[in-house]
Amino acid sequence: KPAPDEAPSTLAVVGRYIFNPEIFSYLEQIKIGADSEIQLTDAIGMLLKSESVYAYEFSGERFDCGSKFGYMQASIKYALKDSDISDNLSKYLKKMKK
Repeated sequence: KPAPDEAPSTLAVVGRYIFNPEIFSYLEQIKIGADSEIQLTDAIGMLLKSESVYAYEFSGERFDCGSKFGYMQASIKYALKDSDISDNLSKYLKKMKK
């Protein structure tokens, strides 16, 4: 993942994917990258040279649920919108803040 000042765009990839089976041939060609992982985005870049790749751009809030803090942010945000638990959760969070 490039540093923010080196990133080619301000867009990020989140969510799910649907690929043709050809993506696997590109994944087999990828060298191991950051954190000793094969980067799917590298294979997508290679795939773009031979076929179209489509995405949906949205505006909104997203949470990094791959981290403990991001998961908690998302959980709390949506729990506070849930009429069954929002009052009790709000009271609990205020109590914890003291």
